[in-house]
Amino acid sequence: MVVLLSNDDGVNAFGLHALRKELSKIADVWVVAPDRQRSAASHSLTLHRPLKVTEIEEKVFAVDGTPTDAVILGINKLMPVKPDIVVSGINEGPNLGDDITYSGTVSAAMEGTILGVPAVATSLAVADFKNYRAAAKAAVRIVEWVCENGLPEGVLLNVNFPDVREYSDFKGVRWTRQGRRIYTDYIYELKDPRGNVYYWIGGFPVEDHEDNDDGEETDIGAVKKGFISITPVKLDLTDYSMLERVKNIKLEL
Repeated sequence: MVVLLSNDDGVNAFGLHALRKELSKIADVWVVAPDRQRSAASHSLTLHRPLKVTEIEEKVFAVDGTPTDAVILGINKLMPVKPDIVVSGINEGPNLGDDITYSGTVSAAMEGTILGVPAVATSLAVADFKNYRAAAKAAVRIVEWVCENGLPEGVLLNVNFPDVREYSDFKGVRWTRQGRRIYTDYIYELKDPRGNVYYWIGGFPVEDHEDNDDGEETDIGAVKKGFISITPVKLDLTDYSMLERVKNIKLEL
């Protein structure tokens, strides 16, 4: 098995190294990842400047671009063969609910899917333990399952792990739907030493908000209850139910 491993936390991230160590037990692992922190990069591409790639060691490359850039270069330029699977992560922090629209971790997997390679995004809901090793061991089993069973065209898996003390503390696996994660939208207005105003976008999940999903059928609820969440994510964003309702409506201009 040939694996392309990427992320959005950067090539030196703990989660990536833990996953590389475990995947290397079963696969030929190539790492192509951003050279620095690129969280919340979403599915952005670098189009207005050249990209530089540094080979850190054999089969490990750092790209001065986004997670999407890294996967494109890995599959189309740096690897001698097309990988059997793209694995992204393990992200430091969860990618649950609406997080996936911002997530560079998920977007790296999206790019693999677009390029015709099965893909899995992995994230750890960091709490007290930061046990990437346990998450990585579980991720390997999920990767093996994908390689054995395949994925539908245009579908990736978004996997979130609860942060457990020991591997045996995982309560199991749940196939879940994307939940709704509510945030406080807070913009910090500050001044630099010269008195110029600048802004810092913040925000934290409101865990007890009445609109937050906490049932085990959602990714948020499953992780909250100690289960590994696996959510199939489709790249096709078309709302087919609405399309069916409006396709015969004539819109006059």
